[in-house]
Amino acid sequence: MLGVDGGGTKTACVAIAPSGEILGRGEGGPSNYQSVGVEAAEAAIAHAISGALAGVFEGRIGAIGLGLAGVGRSRDLEVIRASVDRLQQRPEFGDRWQLSPDKIAIAHDCAIALTGGVGANVGVATIAGTGAIAYGRNRHGATRRSSGWGYLLGDEGSAYWIALAGLRAAVRAEDGRSPATALTEAFRQHLELDNLQSLIELVYRRGLTVKEIAAHAAIVDRCARNGDAIALDILDRAADELLLATRAVFAPLFNPDEPFEVVTIGGAWKSQILRDRFCQNLHQIAPFASVIWPRHEPAYGAALLVLS
Repeated sequence: MLGVDGGGTKTACVAIAPSGEILGRGEGGPSNYQSVGVEAAEAAIAHAISGALAGVFEGRIGAIGLGLAGVGRSRDLEVIRASVDRLQQRPEFGDRWQLSPDKIAIAHDCAIALTGGVGANVGVATIAGTGAIAYGRNRHGATRRSSGWGYLLGDEGSAYWIALAGLRAAVRAEDGRSPATALTEAFRQHLELDNLQSLIELVYRRGLTVKEIAAHAAIVDRCARNGDAIALDILDRAADELLLATRAVFAPLFNPDEPFEVVTIGGAWKSQILRDRFCQNLHQIAPFASVIWPRHEPAYGAALLVLS
């Protein structure tokens, strides 16, 4: 059985035995067909599958689950099903598979993050990486999502949002428009700037990418751990925003006394302060919810989709 996690940066595949043991892993390039095109997406998925199957016994592939960014409409499912049909005919795979429709599962990337993270397709995944989104599914198959509008319109609580809030606090303090904060000197030193005015060239002329800005969320966390009030406030607000998205998902899906798990996924959760604040606040409004770390990777979750 194969599980494929395809995103805008890379594609991961795991080959899994019937026992659940991972037999092999492979990686390929981006496979969001909306951005790279169908042909390039298929090539990336094929490369990842080949890597996962390298060294694995020459048996037949029994099923495949794919969780792909950019797959959110019925038309997208048609496109990917056609891609899977072509993948099965690729010469590098010989006659190792010829799957019936019930052995092919296709979903968006949030669904496999939830399924892999919880180890089942029921619960909530609150993702806070470069972007932020919450996604959930209940025992009746109903789903809900919140946030995930991208860095211009939303993604509140994400690493990008935290880092940008930190940079804004630093320049406001530099001007005297806000209270002094350790963030000002922390950003200046980390970015090796002669003065904070140099941020203008760095951000606007050199064009720091969203991912590059998001990476600086760690500076906000470090200042917060050192007791900086402004940094602590930023993480408090981030926790509140992530809780809002999570609540918008679980409230319509689960009864108030119904136990469910919330899996926290993404680099922003490396901040223990952020996670502690989130857990404390969640427990107040959903005492039967349990916050967990991911049990499995998303590619593994994609394979589990075939079994659900």
